Amino acid sequence: MTEYNIPMLPLSIDLETKTVLKKLAHAHRALAELKGITEIIPNQSILINTLILQEAKESSAIENIITTHDELYQYEAALKNLTSGAAKEVHNYATALRRGNDKVKKHGLLTNSQILEIQELIEENNAGFRKLPGTELINEQTGEIVYSPPQDGPRVLELMTNLEKYINDDTLSDADPLIKMAVIHHQFESIHPFYDGNGRTGRIINVLYLVKHGFLNTPVLYLSRYINQKKKDYYLLLQAVRNDQNFWEDWVLFILEAVINTSTHTTSMIQNIRELMLSHKAHIRNQLPKIYSQELLNNLFRHPYTKVDFVTADLRIHRNTARKYLDELERVGVVTKYKMGKDSFYINTDLFNLLKNSGEK
Repeated sequence: MTEYNIPMLPLSIDLETKTVLKKLAHAHRALAELKGITEIIPNQSILINTLILQEAKESSAIENIITTHDELYQYEAALKNLTSGAAKEVHNYATALRRGNDKVKKHGLLTNSQILEIQELIEENNAGFRKLPGTELINEQTGEIVYSPPQDGPRVLELMTNLEKYINDDTLSDADPLIKMAVIHHQFESIHPFYDGNGRTGRIINVLYLVKHGFLNTPVLYLSRYINQKKKDYYLLLQAVRNDQNFWEDWVLFILEAVINTSTHTTSMIQNIRELMLSHKAHIRNQLPKIYSQELLNNLFRHPYTKVDFVTADLRIHRNTARKYLDELERVGVVTKYKMGKDSFYINTDLFNLLKNSGEK
């Protein structure tokens, strides 16, 4: 194992090589297409609720926190006592991503205090940045120490202070923001500032950085899907840069390919959601014209598992009326009703299957 002396940012090497710039142009086009397609969905909370949960599931899977879509959406529907601890972990990730997005949109900054809050929400503790030595990254198969992050608390804080400035002060480097995002992600994972939750926190920083720079209006690009599919390459390249600075180009190219791949995938998914919304809209207006409203349709797509409480709140109607609406929707095949404990919930089956199948491709 070669010791990695983490550099202060900005880096002294030029990462805008001819190969990187070619890939960069493709990444910008893919992101622009994704940003444009998000605007065709009339209510952005639909995308935030559904796609953030997709990101949360994929990111947590990288850490071997595995949950099914069924458990995940049951948890989101507040059926918490009936779902797994893994579903709770994924829900915590989604909550942290939402909270971080709100802060970035409000302040235009991505600060260490926000990063600390994100990690606290993920791990449900406030241990903060590491102060004690002893953290090592170990190969689970061999037991070999793969990487030793900084062990000294003041050094961790120094590096995170430098990273915070690099994230927010664009005068430090004129490199393209997507190249900077690749550098930021590698730097954060190398500092490894927390005792737990570094990987998931780092992946949230990726998405929030794209929002901060206006590449996305909502945090719907879940890079974790690509990273999860290419997990071996991801960890090899992280370590390759630590062993040899000449691998920076390969690392940047990997992150840019992740942006391209997941932008294209998410654009397709949003198009499919929109088509499904239009299909449901036509069906409900034809079969149940007296109860149709855009608010009802939005509810069915904001919550793949909906329930009387959600419809009551979203449409501002009486519980009995909400129950009647949902039972009518079941009668015409829009939702499927299930009883779980004392709760009844209604699945938008077509949306649920779309999200599930999309995540498995």
